Amino acid sequence: MLDLKISGGTVLDGVGTPPLRADVGITDGRIADVGDLQNAVARRQLDATGRMVCPGFIDAHSHSDAYLLLEPSAAGKVFQGVTTEVIGNCGASAAPRTPQARMPSDWEPFSYPGRWSTVAEYRALLEQVKPAVNVYALAGHNTLRASVMGYEGRPARPEEQQAMERLLEQAFDEGVRGLSTGLIYPPGLSATAGELQSLAAVAGRKGGIYTSHLRSEGAGLLDAIRETVAVGRTSGARVQISHLKTAGKSNWGLLDEALALIEAARSEGLAVAADRYPYTSSCTELDSLFPAWATEGGRAAELARLRDPATRAKLRDELLQSRGAEYWPTVTVGSTTPPNARFRGLPLPQVAAMVRMEPVDAFLSLIESDGLSTSGFFHGMSEENLWKILAKPWVMLGSDASLRAPWGPLSRDFPHPRAYGTFPRFLRAALDGRTVPLPEAIRKLTALPAEHFEMRGRGVLKTGMRADVVVFNPAAVADRSTYTKPHQLAAGIVHVIVNGLPTLVDGDLTGIRAGAWL
Repeated sequence: MLDLKISGGTVLDGVGTPPLRADVGITDGRIADVGDLQNAVARRQLDATGRMVCPGFIDAHSHSDAYLLLEPSAAGKVFQGVTTEVIGNCGASAAPRTPQARMPSDWEPFSYPGRWSTVAEYRALLEQVKPAVNVYALAGHNTLRASVMGYEGRPARPEEQQAMERLLEQAFDEGVRGLSTGLIYPPGLSATAGELQSLAAVAGRKGGIYTSHLRSEGAGLLDAIRETVAVGRTSGARVQISHLKTAGKSNWGLLDEALALIEAARSEGLAVAADRYPYTSSCTELDSLFPAWATEGGRAAELARLRDPATRAKLRDELLQSRGAEYWPTVTVGSTTPPNARFRGLPLPQVAAMVRMEPVDAFLSLIESDGLSTSGFFHGMSEENLWKILAKPWVMLGSDASLRAPWGPLSRDFPHPRAYGTFPRFLRAALDGRTVPLPEAIRKLTALPAEHFEMRGRGVLKTGMRADVVVFNPAAVADRSTYTKPHQLAAGIVHVIVNGLPTLVDGDLTGIRAGAWL
C-alpha cells in the first residue's frame, strides 16, 4: 500500500523530459512509482487533475539560517514550492560563530530559542524546531574570519589562517557541505587570494562546494570571476558563482566575456556553475557602498566614523566621486528601524526631498540613525542580460533572500520581493514563453542544483528518489510580492510534499514540518 498517491497530473521529472500524464506514488518518504497507478491503493490521495507535478524546488542561494529558528514553517518559501534551502551564503552563516563575530544586522534584533556557537549546536536547535524545508548548510568565510580575528582590515597571519581552517574542518565534521564567501563585505573583503584558496582546499578535501559573492559585480567582474575560478582550480572544490550579474549600466557590456570565462572553465573540466534571481534589482545593506576603510573594525568603529564630522565629510566626498548624480535615483530604501519606517519603499531622491537634504546626505543620515541596519534595493541591472544569464544551462535559481511570512516576527521588515516571488516568477516566465521551455525551467529548479551541490537522491521524480514534490496550477502561478507591498505569498502552488509528507495541501499549510538536514 502506498502512503500517498498524487493522481491525475502531468509530470515533469526534473531532467528535461517532455511532460507526461502520470500518477506518483510515495512510500516511506521515497518515490515508489511514477506511471498509471489507477489501481494502486493509498492511505491518502491528492488530486492533481489539470495540474503539473514536479520535484520540489531547490533554493540554491538562501539566507534563512537564523530565520528558520523563528519561523520553521518557512511559509514564504514553501508557498513558492521550495523544499530545500542552501543556507550560509555570501560569507555569512549562523554557525560556526564565536562571540566576537556579530550576526548580520537583519538577524541581530531577534530572540532565538536557544544559544549556539558550533554547527552541531545550531543543527540541534534547528532539529528541535523542525523546519518545513530541507537544509543544506555552508560555513560563511566572513563569520569564520570574524570569529578568529575580528574585523581588522588586513591579511590573516599564519596562525589565524590555521585557526580558520581548523574551525572550518570542525564545521564540515558537524554537517556543513561547503564554504561561502562574500568578498564585498567586511571582514572578507580584506582576504587575499591565498587565504581563500587555503580555506577552499579544506572544502575540496571534504568533497564540498565553494560558493562566492564575487569581489566585484561591476567594473571588476571579469577579474573577480578569474579569481573565483582559480580558487576552484587550486582547491579541487566545486564552484558556485552567487547571483551572477552585471551591476551598473556601464558594465552591462561585460556579460558576454563573463559568460565566456565561465564556459572556458567548464570546458577545462572544472565544476563551475552559477545562480540568479529573476529580478533586475539587488538588495543588501546600504553601507555596502562604503569604501573598505570606513567599515574596518566592526559596527562600533564604523558608526564612530559616521558620527565624526571630518570623517563623515571624507566619506561623503568619496561616495560622490565614485558615484555620479545619476546613481542615487537607482537606490530605493528597504528595511529600516521603526522610526524610519515612513521611508520604506521610496526612491532615495524622494526621501532626500522629504528630509530636505542632498541624496548622499539622506543616505548617510539613514544609515547612521538606523545603526547600520538600513537595507536598500539597487536598480542597476539589465533585463536583457537577466534572461540571457538565466538561459544558460548551468545557471540555476537562487532567491538570495531569507524566508519571510506575512505573520509573526518576520512580517515587520521590508524585504525585496524575491523573498516571496523568485520561483513562481521564473515559472511564470517559462509558462508564458519568455525564457527557456518549461521542462528546462523545471530542471534549473530541481535536478541541476541537486547535481551540482551533490544532494544525492533528490531533484528528480523517479523511483527510489526522496519524495520532495510540488504540484502547481499552470494557469494560476504568479508572484504577488512587490517593491511597495512585499509581504504577499505567491499564488498557484497547490501541494508541497517534503520527504513524503504533505506540507502544503490545496494551498494551505498542514502544520506538518518534515524537513531534514542534508
